[in-house]
Amino acid sequence: MSNADIIEHINKLTDLIFPEAIKWRRQIHAHPEIGFKELKTSELIFNVLEQQGLQPKIIAKTGVVAVIEGKIAGPTIALRADIDALPIIEEADIECKSQLHGVMHACGHDAHAAILLGVAKVLGELRHLLAGKIKLIFQPSEEVPPGGALPMIDEGVLKDPDVDAIFALHVNPHYPAGVIGIKEGVMMAAADVFELKIIGAGGHGAAPHQTIDPIIIAAQLINALQTIGSRLVNPTEPVVVTIGRISGGTTHNVIPNTVDLKGTCRSLNNETRRKLHHSLERLTKAIVDGYGASYQLNYHYGYPPVINHKHMAEIVRRAGRN
Repeated sequence: MSNADIIEHINKLTDLIFPEAIKWRRQIHAHPEIGFKELKTSELIFNVLEQQGLQPKIIAKTGVVAVIEGKIAGPTIALRADIDALPIIEEADIECKSQLHGVMHACGHDAHAAILLGVAKVLGELRHLLAGKIKLIFQPSEEVPPGGALPMIDEGVLKDPDVDAIFALHVNPHYPAGVIGIKEGVMMAAADVFELKIIGAGGHGAAPHQTIDPIIIAAQLINALQTIGSRLVNPTEPVVVTIGRISGGTTHNVIPNTVDLKGTCRSLNNETRRKLHHSLERLTKAIVDGYGASYQLNYHYGYPPVINHKHMAEIVRRAGRN
């Protein structure tokens, strides 16, 4: 078959399979599950792959992996999708609205999983034309560090057969349907997480001089942390320091003993990652010491930045044009 014939055949197959992909996506969306609890999701994926004549395996608790064997010798290419949801209340009134209150597919992993299932079905129909193998990887727990990627790797997901290259996609509502965004080099930031407890000395709200107020300290610190990006890091280096959670106190007129902060640092290279960590620690110590308080900081390094290989990006670009 010529390339034009293959593309026409793929288009016919995708048109045929598309309604099924929609059904899978809506089913996964209606039954969202958070990291390492994706039991129904992995069961659905497993069953669909098995119905396609593949031999899927459960790996890393709730991950799924399967291999499509081509008829011709060649490399092993992995295609990866994530499958977990987020602890968010879904407010949209849609037909496939989440049936589990407080959990929602807000990041598109339902679409990722359904897309890869559709791709698996298309490639399964074309296996007689494939030179090499396609390894399908459905990864659990992408949202919760340290996530499901390392456990899958530790259990051999990139071995037997060894993976030569890996591709993944992410839906993006900022692009119109039918547009593929492709970027070589650094694509997405490293996402590190920190938990910070400020330890003061509580007391009555009418006698703040008799306390060490951790809420005031937290307010000073939150503002100070924003200067890491604006004053302590090269302005040509994109960085983000975000406090996503703050909790402390129980009522209006009592100064609490402690305040808890939780946040994230985002950066595009490992040198800047370390600088963010050290700057956060240094600022925290200076401000907390100044008020006579103490603190506990737990800083968790997540995965490094996503860096797309130039040659692999060009393959996707050419395929997208076709």
